[in-house]
Amino acid sequence: MTKHTENKGTPKIVGKIALNDIAEYQDNSVVSRTIIDKSAGTVTFFTFDSGEGLSEHTAPFDALVYIVDGEAEITISGELFSMEKGEMIIMPANEPHALKAIKRFKMLLTMIRPIEESIIQVEHKSECSI
Repeated sequence: MTKHTENKGTPKIVGKIALNDIAEYQDNSVVSRTIIDKSAGTVTFFTFDSGEGLSEHTAPFDALVYIVDGEAEITISGELFSMEKGEMIIMPANEPHALKAIKRFKMLLTMIRPIEESIIQVEHKSECSI
C-alpha cells in the first residue's frame, strides 16, 4: 500500500542544510516536504521508495526536477527519460508527465508560475484579507 505524507507548512530553515537530509525514505511510500510555497512558485523535496511513483498528470506551469539520490524514470509526453543522481530535467507546462522509482530516489521539484498567475493569486489573497 502506498502512503504519501506531506508537510504543508514552510519550515523555517536558518543556516545551511544538506539537501539529502531534508527527508528520509519511508517503506512503500512517497514523502514530500515543502521548502518554499510562494505565489511565484514552489520548491518541494520528495523521496520515493523503490517501485513507487506519481501517475501521469499535467501541471499548468513549468517544473524543474533535480535528482538528488537514486534512479528514476520520468515520462514526458510519452518520451521516457532515465534519470540518476546529479541530473535534472524540465517538465513543460501542460505536458503529461509521470515519475517512477527504479531505485529509491530523492528529488527537488521547483515549479514556477507565470507572472500573470502570480499577480492574480496575490490580488486574490489581498481581496480575501479585507
